[in-house]
Amino acid sequence: MTETLRALTARLACANPWMRVREDLVRWPGGHEAVYGVVEKPDFAVILPRDGGGWWMVEQYRYTIGRRVLEFPQGSWPAGHDGDTLALAPAELREETGFTAGTMRPIGRMQEAYGFVDQACDVYLATDLRAGEPDREATEQLMEHRFVGDDELADLIRAGDVVDAVTIAALTLHRLDEAATSV
Repeated sequence: MTETLRALTARLACANPWMRVREDLVRWPGGHEAVYGVVEKPDFAVILPRDGGGWWMVEQYRYTIGRRVLEFPQGSWPAGHDGDTLALAPAELREETGFTAGTMRPIGRMQEAYGFVDQACDVYLATDLRAGEPDREATEQLMEHRFVGDDELADLIRAGDVVDAVTIAALTLHRLDEAATSV
């Protein structure tokens, strides 16, 4: 069954340079009404920098969970800018790690958390890496990047040390892509 729900009313609850939050009153078939909190954020790029038998990843403090985490480089355009994620991906890779990629290939698109946010991300495999100096934003000054081998990454995920859902899902997209291209 395909249904399209429409908001009866929409109220902006919060807005800042990074996101907007609105509350929508929605009527379901049969008359039930419910309020949805919807976070509006721009789409972003996730970059999987592949080098030999592993990945270049970034570690940074994530305020919302109160700890440092290891994840793939990722980001969106700053407020007031926009463009496609294929242009964004090399910029984010260079900004967070200093690397430039000889090849930046799209391997998938996914919704981050569609239960409450409209944001999607495009996943790119970066290969033929050339090192350089990171050019991190003010909020990324505590960020570090490091190489993580395939076996180490699997162990870190199993141990709960890599908890970023986008990173884990992007790795799954890479594995599916790798299996499809090796046939």
